Amino acid sequence: MNLGIKDRVAIVAASSKGLGKACAMGLAEEGVKVTICARDERTLMEAAGEIESKTGAHVLAIPADVTKLEDIRKLVKETADKHGKVDILVNNAGGPPLGEFMDFSPEDWQKAVNLNLISTINLTRECLPSMQKQNWGRIINITSIAVKQPIEGLILSNTVRTGIIGLAKTLSQEVAKYNITVNNVCPGRINTDRIRSLAEGRAKAKGVSIEKIFEEWGKDIPLGRVGEAEELANLVVFLASERASYITGTTIQVDGGVVKGLL
Repeated sequence: MNLGIKDRVAIVAASSKGLGKACAMGLAEEGVKVTICARDERTLMEAAGEIESKTGAHVLAIPADVTKLEDIRKLVKETADKHGKVDILVNNAGGPPLGEFMDFSPEDWQKAVNLNLISTINLTRECLPSMQKQNWGRIINITSIAVKQPIEGLILSNTVRTGIIGLAKTLSQEVAKYNITVNNVCPGRINTDRIRSLAEGRAKAKGVSIEKIFEEWGKDIPLGRVGEAEELANLVVFLASERASYITGTTIQVDGGVVKGLL
């Protein structure tokens, strides 16, 4: 299927590794001009080199912290200066720490809001004018299955990421007249550095291998395994494409069937 996005311009946030990197790779494979960003410049440049070597695409790599508005403005400006526009925005950020309600101070809550919700608001706000001007745009927010089925011990994520869903649903109505779509993608257990780190900790505590932990986790998943980052990226790339032109305001999980709800 020709996705019709060759030479489109995309910004993928938090994309030096994990889900963000997989999304950037998938878009680059479709001929999209991709800008990636992360706080760690060394890891970012390594990711850019890997994407370029595998896809033949040129990648613009800009060090940026998505919790800082000045960094976001620089990221969007440099992308627009180089390519003249921004067509696709993939909002993404690391998850807040694990814990229960009384484990966190007001400052912890504010950090979580800034990391996940405010970063999405600010990136979207900076990219929208370009999309409105050209009467075309795709905004995809990477959230978590926690927005559909709250996860025990993740009260910060359960709370803050749900705000993104309300934002996206409302925004999708506002910008539809500009041919801009807004959708959310919710990863379940996906094989990323964050998940492997959690698996390592659990494996060490139990005295077993990481593979054994992944096997145990797979038993809770109807498809019987932890997912791969590329499997989530495939959906993101489709939602960014011309072929997804009538899909907006949706929240779709990529979780191997874990979420039991009907919607």
